Amino acid sequence: MKRQVIRVEPLSTWNEARKVPVSPVVRCGDLVFVSNIPPYDPKTGEIRRLPIAQQAEIELEQIKLCLAAAGSALDKVIKCTVYCTDAAHFAAINAVYARYFPSDPPARSFVCVLPWHGPFDVEIDCVATV
Repeated sequence: MKRQVIRVEPLSTWNEARKVPVSPVVRCGDLVFVSNIPPYDPKTGEIRRLPIAQQAEIELEQIKLCLAAAGSALDKVIKCTVYCTDAAHFAAINAVYARYFPSDPPARSFVCVLPWHGPFDVEIDCVATV
């Protein structure tokens, strides 16, 4: 299977501006791999301290954008991993997550991690089919 790196604007440009060596999305055969990306402000590309629910919503909107660029969609997601700096955010993230996956949600892991270098508390990645 051939690996296809897919540019996703404006996320690819924002990653490059910060010199982050990551592709937002890679397609290989019938699988799509979406990287965890910080919750970039959709209008400015800035990363700033926001309420956890808003961070999760931005993340899931970015995932939708990445999946669409690769010819996939949220209803084709097989597995998500949520990386969060505080288990106390579990319920708030679940409330947002349930809006994006209202029925037959994909498999998921919720992993508590140490804080990142930036002012955010959650990142989400996923694997989907096309």
